[in-house]
Amino acid sequence: MTTTFSEPSESPALLLLGDRRDPLSERGVDCPGDLPAASDPGLVDRARRAKEALGDRVFILGHHYQRDEVIQFADVTGDSFKLARDAAARPEAEFIVFCGVHFMAESADILTGDQQSVVLPDMAAGCSMADMANINQVEDAWDQLAEAGVADRTIPVTYMNSTAAIKAFCGRNSGVVCTSSNAEVAMRWAFDQVGGVDGDGKVMFLPDQHLGRNTAVLQLGLELDDCVVFDPRKPLGGNTAEELERARVILWKGHCSVHGRFRKENVEAARERVPGINVLVHPECTHEVVTRADYVGSTEFIIKTLDAAEPGSSWVIGTELNLVRRLADAHPDKHIHFLEDTVCFCSTMNRIDLPHLVWALESLAGGELVNRIDVDAQTQAEAKVALDRMLALPAKDSAKD
Repeated sequence: MTTTFSEPSESPALLLLGDRRDPLSERGVDCPGDLPAASDPGLVDRARRAKEALGDRVFILGHHYQRDEVIQFADVTGDSFKLARDAAARPEAEFIVFCGVHFMAESADILTGDQQSVVLPDMAAGCSMADMANINQVEDAWDQLAEAGVADRTIPVTYMNSTAAIKAFCGRNSGVVCTSSNAEVAMRWAFDQVGGVDGDGKVMFLPDQHLGRNTAVLQLGLELDDCVVFDPRKPLGGNTAEELERARVILWKGHCSVHGRFRKENVEAARERVPGINVLVHPECTHEVVTRADYVGSTEFIIKTLDAAEPGSSWVIGTELNLVRRLADAHPDKHIHFLEDTVCFCSTMNRIDLPHLVWALESLAGGELVNRIDVDAQTQAEAKVALDRMLALPAKDSAKD
């Protein structure tokens, strides 16, 4: 059976190829020139030969949002934290080649041994969400919360999609790291440190306001009015001291440039187009999208849900396009659609292409260590405190993972 997937159209508003960009959804991203053309057999053969030459010395990690030409060479695939843990479980591998983005490679460097080197094939592969919270801004915001008299009752929680410096900030301020799978558990733990969800303590959630809001309201039972957004460009984040005092969740003004594009109109159009369709979205989507969806969960949840779906069922998925394409190819017996009607890749993730991977592998095979991600010792130690707190959290219901 052939796939039922229909390609979305290109949008000149999107940063996809070359210098096309949408300043309203992309921050801190510069992508001059066109993305490389489809790989030729010569490049594929070079990648295969370089990987074979390195043998067990190299372990290649491929994030779900990577394009197929890269994923084919990955030893394991997964989300960011799963891949970092997979790397830590391979101490015999001298080189960890992370086909993802910068913050993911940082996490791998924190969790792997000193004898291992983590390599990012393209150092320009960043994350616009992670870039929305730099350490100077966060430290300044924390000082403002202290001046407002609320910092001593606030626990910082940072999403995995943040820099090592932000994870370290949480480590030294009694906070914790979370993933999209265990954000509810992590946020409940944080509230428990300051009197519980029903108390008057607070959580500062970084850097994705949408995941923080969706978790607080839909899973912890708080109200939208219990949440305020902290804009680092404004005094007190654009709030009054009284508003910060009343708030239970202080949401950093950040978002995912891919998931933030989906709108309630996309959901309504999908339901009108295909009656009875199942709407499945990532919790990084806006609250108006998440509350209109049938299923909400992490990347791993989305994959598991499609695996278990009935043949012939219809689905529209709100997450990165490379993954949706791959799911459609893997499930030709199901009708799988993309939530938006225009192309929507993770532009920074797409910087990791086959030419960069070939260059990195051939350099390593030739004895040259390139593009090493090296988190300094103090940041590693403090970030690991926050990561270890996450690992110590009670397991989440696997059915919701």
